Amino acid sequence: MIAPRWPVPAEACDCHFHIYDLHKYPLKQTSPVSPPLATWDDYLQLRSELGIGRGVIVQAMGYGFDNRCTLEALEASNGTARAIISMPKTANDQELHELDAKGVRGIRFQMVPNSGNIMTWDELAPISARIAPLGWTINLQMDGRRLPEYQALISQLPSKVVIDHVGKFLEPVAPDHPSFAALKRLLDSGNVWVKLSAMYETSRSGAPRYEDVGSLAEVLAHEYPERCLWASNWPHPGQEARPDEKSLLALLDAWCPNQTVRDKILVHNPAALYGF
Repeated sequence: MIAPRWPVPAEACDCHFHIYDLHKYPLKQTSPVSPPLATWDDYLQLRSELGIGRGVIVQAMGYGFDNRCTLEALEASNGTARAIISMPKTANDQELHELDAKGVRGIRFQMVPNSGNIMTWDELAPISARIAPLGWTINLQMDGRRLPEYQALISQLPSKVVIDHVGKFLEPVAPDHPSFAALKRLLDSGNVWVKLSAMYETSRSGAPRYEDVGSLAEVLAHEYPERCLWASNWPHPGQEARPDEKSLLALLDAWCPNQTVRDKILVHNPAALYGF
């Protein structure tokens, strides 16, 4: 396990994790990588171990448009969490305002092929326009190798956009690759953020430092400190061997040039983006 070098601020935020209350909201357990039981109380224990006090619950794709599990955890957080949900097409403006008052701050678009996709690219711009007045984000996960293809669409969205998992290049790319350059151009737009998270999902070099994906995270932390967020991706759905979260948090020490940048990524960026 890698230990963090700098003290972790209590206001630090984990910007992407999931809740699976399999007792109240069961999901089929079909393989060793099926989502585990991961309740809000379980996450509170992890949060205490990490020494952080804030988080963003991201709707688990297994629950589709049923946001009850996420929203119950959001309520239980007593203001220490925000949530990203899946938005049913029938949601009206009044419902969106009610969700905003509860702490919802965005809509999830999972666009990686064969990942339980329930949204389409055609829905991206209309939903972005609906949520922009609320200050919400589009939480976008896609194969980063397709960013050049979708750069124009993403850059024209009226809402804020957060791109998951260091761009989630399903085949790791070099820092000079055109698709990584497209990610950087999106960050230059001033309306896009990126999560330094879940390197283990795409890395070929592997733990503990995930050097291939980590090299991209380091570039982002150095060149775009005001556009980066950190996340654990707990409880690591789809992974048979789940990583150590303290080691994932400690990777920021290797990527960030100093504590000021690290604290910006952990505290100040999420506070401004999600309204803590």
